[in-house]
Amino acid sequence: MDEFALGCTLGFDVSAPAELVLQVAVASPATETLTAPVEVVELPGRQHLLRLAPGLVTVAYQATVRPPVSAPARVTEVDRIVALRPSRYCPSDRLAAFAAGEFGVGADPAGTVRAITAWVHERIAYQAGSSGPTTDAVDTLLGGAGVCRDYAHLVATLCRAVNVPARVAAVYAPGLSPMDFHLVVETAIDDHWYVWDATRLAPRPSLIRIATGRDAADTAFATTVSGALTMPEMTVTAVAPGNLPADDHVSLVALA
Repeated sequence: MDEFALGCTLGFDVSAPAELVLQVAVASPATETLTAPVEVVELPGRQHLLRLAPGLVTVAYQATVRPPVSAPARVTEVDRIVALRPSRYCPSDRLAAFAAGEFGVGADPAGTVRAITAWVHERIAYQAGSSGPTTDAVDTLLGGAGVCRDYAHLVATLCRAVNVPARVAAVYAPGLSPMDFHLVVETAIDDHWYVWDATRLAPRPSLIRIATGRDAADTAFATTVSGALTMPEMTVTAVAPGNLPADDHVSLVALA
């Protein structure tokens, strides 16, 4: 196999007619299928809208992707401004004094990001069930535990607080265990985006981008727009061709 095999199966129990938006399709061109028992409307940004009647609904996505070319994307002026603003889960204005005291506000963005990522990796415990849909970076800092989205939110928040533009990316992550959707951080260094993962649970060179945004509010794999439903079933698959690459989690790595 010389391609990544990626996908997910999501099972929904719809109790009231619902509108559901999915972000599970890879951002780059791929050979892919998304199957559902209702019409699927593709929206800009590789989002997919489904209108669901009450009952059990299963949605499946499968894609094969050639190994990505990891040339770093350029940071536009708009990118830089947006990635410095506080957001719903990344209230960087509330942690400005803490971040400046802990990491300084220097002229070495790469060194600063490495220090922040290492600090979060060492200080936060990876603990399933320790956070919920309203948990933000301040909650994670105070609670000392979280999952991948919490690690990403805290890293992004601390970076923004010391004037390093930061955004998050939802990805398929070969090597992740247990397998799930994964959230990582991209920071602007020398006018290019580079990816960081404070959980260190999967090698960055094998990550495949799904969606990019300010925080998890922009990158959630499933958003209920209206109606009521639960998701009792979810499986995610992410298999890389060949052996997984090594990652020291210090070098500059670009997310394709």
